[in-house]
Amino acid sequence: MHFRSFTPIVLVLMTLLALLHGARWTYSGPEGQHYWPKQYPYCGGAFQSPIDLKPGLLRFDPTLRPIEIQNCNLSPNEQLTLGNNGHSVQISLPSEMHISSLPHRYSAAQLHLHWGSSARVEGSEHTVNSKQYAAEMHVVHFNSDKYATMSMAVDKSDGLAVLGVLIEVGEFNPAFEKFLRFINGIKYKNQKVQVPGFNIRELLPARLDEYYRYDGSLTTPPCYPSVLWTVFRNHVTISRTQFLALATSLYSSNVQDSALVSLNVNYRRTQPPDNRVVLTSFKQGNGLQGSLTVASPLRRKQIVQQLMVGDLADLADEGLYQLLPSGSEKVPSKKKDFKNQEIETPAKSKQQTLNSPLWRKSQTDGLVGKSGPAEDTLCFVSLEQRVTLQQKQIHAEDQLVQALRDAAFPELNLKSYLGCKSDLALPTIRHILHGRPTDEANELEHSLKRAFDKRKTSTAIKKSVPGTKYGGFNTATVSRKPQSQGHPHPWLLPMEWED
Repeated sequence: MHFRSFTPIVLVLMTLLALLHGARWTYSGPEGQHYWPKQYPYCGGAFQSPIDLKPGLLRFDPTLRPIEIQNCNLSPNEQLTLGNNGHSVQISLPSEMHISSLPHRYSAAQLHLHWGSSARVEGSEHTVNSKQYAAEMHVVHFNSDKYATMSMAVDKSDGLAVLGVLIEVGEFNPAFEKFLRFINGIKYKNQKVQVPGFNIRELLPARLDEYYRYDGSLTTPPCYPSVLWTVFRNHVTISRTQFLALATSLYSSNVQDSALVSLNVNYRRTQPPDNRVVLTSFKQGNGLQGSLTVASPLRRKQIVQQLMVGDLADLADEGLYQLLPSGSEKVPSKKKDFKNQEIETPAKSKQQTLNSPLWRKSQTDGLVGKSGPAEDTLCFVSLEQRVTLQQKQIHAEDQLVQALRDAAFPELNLKSYLGCKSDLALPTIRHILHGRPTDEANELEHSLKRAFDKRKTSTAIKKSVPGTKYGGFNTATVSRKPQSQGHPHPWLLPMEWED
């Protein structure tokens, strides 16, 4: 009976979300970037992209393999769709083209560009130590091992992988000319032309073994944090004539509109790092000299397990305490030998902890797999629906952005931490402790809080922890109903998937 009364509310909320996410957005003006979170709450959330790839975030990881792309030399007989979607220039790509050097197969979907203007050339989204390039190309792939289409993958935490290519004005680029020469056929929004296939590999830098890697988001609404980012270290060039073709030839307006709006300066501003680190496949450069600076997934798994069942003294005995964000505080040792001792988890505490989405065991590798987190996926549309319903019930719809951020951040941070792409934040530690007995959780949280407070860089911590309202964290699970076979996001056209 309760289920019947609850179902219409959910259906109404889903309809409202669909209507909201069909809203118009731009890069500037009344519907510009400051407006995005009002209609797309993840745009004001955690783990957003792009970011500034500054030295302090970089960690060398020698296990990162060179990027390998298969079936990217397309025949001229294969026609590709080049289109203007009002936000960018986009080229459709065949799914046979794919990245083969990641844990899953990521099939190509499309590529598009972001750029500046004739007055101010700089228009890349990612910056390198505050340096902004003239433009940036994104080659978008989706996890085809798990999802049938790009649209089904876009709101899943393991859904997308994007290759980012920084572009500078310099020498003429014959590979880019293979589609730029058709640009006059797509001057206005929603115009499309067919272009002959060509070798997509020629658009990329010569070296595919040097890159930055981090967990992030779409850089356009709805800003789902579902992207594994690979930004190549080395840029490519296009000539000034080629750049001006992008910056001055296109409009974000329809051909019939009376007031035409130029399509340029279409980049999002850089976002906070949110405790993330950026892995690099190369050692040269500031902050990257010397030995490995990334703790292994196994060590991180041990830390999380010890937080679930142990205490600070156990972490000290294991030599793990220094890997917590508060590593300056000395903790007395219990002088116990945990090296060969299996961690025992109280049944009640363990079961409560496993109720959180990221703590559901996979059928094969248990809590944490051999190479990282268990095969468990967050669905951001479902999470948004759940949080929206909660806010509606307490009449706090105006706090949706913060509530969604509070719900998503610990899950994203923990998943990324186990994958060695973020530091463990105090809000996440509180989230882990949520399932433990209250007295133990409070004691450990107070100890960790004291360690945080003692750090000289307390202001830096405040900047790295998103928001200011992290006190308790919601551990309600995300809906895991099977995906429908139809388009799961009917309010967004296929061309809308920018990143």
